[in-house]
Amino acid sequence: MEKRRYSGLCRMVQKLTNVLKQMDPADPFRIQMTDTLLEKLYNMGVIPTRKSLALTERLSVSSFCRRRLSTVLVHLKYAEHLKEAVTYIEQGHIRIGPDTVTDPAFLVTRNMEDFITWVDSSKIKRKVLQYNDKLDDYDMIA
Repeated sequence: MEKRRYSGLCRMVQKLTNVLKQMDPADPFRIQMTDTLLEKLYNMGVIPTRKSLALTERLSVSSFCRRRLSTVLVHLKYAEHLKEAVTYIEQGHIRIGPDTVTDPAFLVTRNMEDFITWVDSSKIKRKVLQYNDKLDDYDMIA
């Protein structure tokens, strides 16, 4: 289901790119729309840089799948395997900013990536802190 949506998004971006490429390169509207599109895709994390419209032609479903919360957790070493990451998310151990996220398919933007952490009441967080000798004595009482 998700892959079909991502595929549709990729097609829409590629169509938009083709329309932009057919316009005059000096057209202010084309320049503004190109910058807007590249900025949006870069902030989402599906393209590596904002430099070229050619990056949008190589956009694929896997570009979006790599930004899913479960995949990002494995990349950030919160979990060893994808299945383990999905379990942590579904059990409510992960939060982004102040919000607990329970959907493994949640798309994580570049800005959100810095705010991924364990939920305060998570036993996994407690074990990680204990393993790293960073568990506070006050936390041990609670």
